[in-house]
Amino acid sequence: MSTDDRIRWDQQHLSSPGAEQPAAFLRAIVEGDAWPALRGKALDIACGKGRNAIYLAQRGFAVTALDISSVALAEGRQRAQQQDLGIDWQNCDLATAALGHAAFDLIVNFNYLQRSLFGSMRQAVKPGGHVIFETFLIDQAAIGHPKNPEYLLQHNELLDCFRGFRVLFYREGKFVDGDGAAFRAAIFAQRLK
Repeated sequence: MSTDDRIRWDQQHLSSPGAEQPAAFLRAIVEGDAWPALRGKALDIACGKGRNAIYLAQRGFAVTALDISSVALAEGRQRAQQQDLGIDWQNCDLATAALGHAAFDLIVNFNYLQRSLFGSMRQAVKPGGHVIFETFLIDQAAIGHPKNPEYLLQHNELLDCFRGFRVLFYREGKFVDGDGAAFRAAIFAQRLK
């Protein structure tokens, strides 16, 4: 991303209130009793105003939250401070960010697609750690934003991206989260080695 992208995201975050509630898919996985409890170090990629980072910190995770928008990070930081939550907010360009190697027990990514990050994400999660990823599916272009195929997953693309991981849950379809329904694909997967 460029300086233009940073400015565009800052302006978008200034003009919209941002969701308060964490993503429904994240809540379903973390609060569900079908899997062992998730704990440890978490990374929230493209965290925006931090709704998911704050949710994870409330549940005891040590959270690192990344975003290109300093405006969004400032609002997230303020919300977290009001709740005495210690989150490591990092302003960075995800096109060039180093995520580390086997550094996180959990990586979450919601409503953001940068295909060049998949390899880094697979490496950044610890063996035995998990990835929770959800974003828009190609079918979304027919009903609303986003429409650019660069930002839309193909059918089964997440399954291909996390091949070699144990897939604990996967879904594709039209789902409600927040204000309305959208076509999404989502995966909950565990790195085996």
